[in-house]
Amino acid sequence: MMSQNNMNMNDDLLVKYLVGETDADENAAVENWLKADEKNQNYYNGFKKIWEDSLLIAAENKTVDENAAWKRLQNRIHEKDVRVLTPKKSSRNWLRIAASILLIGTLGWLGYSYFENKTANSLIQIYASNTTLNDTLPDGTTVTLNKNSSLSYIGSFKGRTRPVTLKGEAFFNVSPDKTKPFIITINDVTVQVVGTSFNVKNKNGKTTVDVETGIVKVSKNKDQVELRHGEKVIIADQKPELLKSTSKGRLYNYYRNKELVCDETPLQELVEALNEIYNVDIVIKNPSLKEKPLTTVFKDQSLDQVLEVIQETFRIEIEHKNNQILLE
Repeated sequence: MMSQNNMNMNDDLLVKYLVGETDADENAAVENWLKADEKNQNYYNGFKKIWEDSLLIAAENKTVDENAAWKRLQNRIHEKDVRVLTPKKSSRNWLRIAASILLIGTLGWLGYSYFENKTANSLIQIYASNTTLNDTLPDGTTVTLNKNSSLSYIGSFKGRTRPVTLKGEAFFNVSPDKTKPFIITINDVTVQVVGTSFNVKNKNGKTTVDVETGIVKVSKNKDQVELRHGEKVIIADQKPELLKSTSKGRLYNYYRNKELVCDETPLQELVEALNEIYNVDIVIKNPSLKEKPLTTVFKDQSLDQVLEVIQETFRIEIEHKNNQILLE
């Protein structure tokens, strides 16, 4: 039986690893597989739990006909079109334990189908720590998590909706399904769609939703707004108002594609994005500059290159002082 996560890892080797029968090369193969992906570690944890529980059941049923059970185990595996490894002498003990569980009616508990059912009702959590993370959810929806963000959901969306909980920032490209809305909860804000692409972000005391395609419904308490392409809403954490407006460019895309699209974008909005992206403190000293519009595209450029364009466009002075960058 092959595990859920690539890298040519099969469950026979995982069982050998659990009972301490692997050699040095096999140990290294399993440990490298575990380190390669958090999903691999989650699969192993579930597999280990099934194995440990099976030992308890086997211990309570020592008089079972293991040979007959072993044959039934082979037949069941063959029905599922899974490759069976011929058991070596050193591995017959654990194989017979698994076979004994068949006889007492718990084969499904050991089987891959049981693990899938258990996963369907389990809490799945995805984390992005120091870098962005791309993932595909069970319904085909793709998600890009910004660093220091997380997403959680239950199993495989078997209910009437597809609910997820977000912390931080993420871009969603939701797989269409008009019968099953995709619902994001972020703090006390709810975002509901059936198939669209948009960005959701909570930072510095406010939640922002920017829509690229489709229609997005955003609600807080009893208030709701509907957003379409090129629209956004900003919601302060401590206030009930949903402030809908037209997006001036696509500054939110930088963590996905290293691109800042300015389309009549107020300089203040660009500065706020630059402060976050480059971890700096740019201050607009001249208030009249804050609403000055800028139309251009910055593609994976350094902060100095961006500042040079700002300086030449608005004919202003830029000064570095006390860990601040002053625009005046």
